[in-house]
Amino acid sequence: MPKFAANLSFLYNEVPFLDRFAAAARDGFKGVEFLFPYAHAPHEVAARLRDAGLENVLFNTVPGDFDAGERGLAAIPGREADFRAGVTKAIDYALVLGCKRLHAMAGLVAPGADRDAMRRTYVGNLRYAAAETAKHGISVLIEPINTRDIPGYFLNRQDQAHAIREEVGTPNLKVQLDLYHCQIVEGDLATTIRKYLPDVGHMQIAGVPERHEPSLGEVNYPYLFDLIDALGYDGWIGCEYRPKAGTSAGLGWLAPYR
Repeated sequence: MPKFAANLSFLYNEVPFLDRFAAAARDGFKGVEFLFPYAHAPHEVAARLRDAGLENVLFNTVPGDFDAGERGLAAIPGREADFRAGVTKAIDYALVLGCKRLHAMAGLVAPGADRDAMRRTYVGNLRYAAAETAKHGISVLIEPINTRDIPGYFLNRQDQAHAIREEVGTPNLKVQLDLYHCQIVEGDLATTIRKYLPDVGHMQIAGVPERHEPSLGEVNYPYLFDLIDALGYDGWIGCEYRPKAGTSAGLGWLAPYR
């Protein structure tokens, strides 16, 4: 049966961030993920995890200045030192939170940017991040993201991500398969899952196209959950969607999997 993790950056926005852990546990979640923990001291977040009996399954490395519009540094030439500092900070948090997966956001393609240079930077930075995290048994993830949600994002397709994974060539670099982004960019979800699942380190879901509950929209998620189970995936599936009318009220889709 699939293991679902609540994304606390998207769900339970009815309450402050540190109160979302208890809310997720009350609704039956055993795991949580979030974009960034850095607004809070790691021991504060760890205490909320411990009190709620939750596992932290994923968060992102430092993305640059997110409020100013930056969406990652891994593929940005000239920002290598900033990327490395962000990896160090993420590892420090991960060790306190017990998290074994860190997503390194690639960043945006600036007008006139040299994509070949960005790819070389990306590969080099990912090799560094994978080597540093491997010392602690942590995996690095890369995620193709659609350019409707994040215009100009560098990495958009599954084949691109897996080609980069192969070029980096380290076993603890995996691909984060977000079925919402994948459906928007390329579709053919079942075939994609069958093809790439052995090298997927984490999955995420949301309804398409509105990014509400997975029970809303054009994707037949129960079929995909059965397929994922049949293929033997035992990792987490992050619920990274925007509730249509309250988080707890919209969790009817989860009932068969609790």
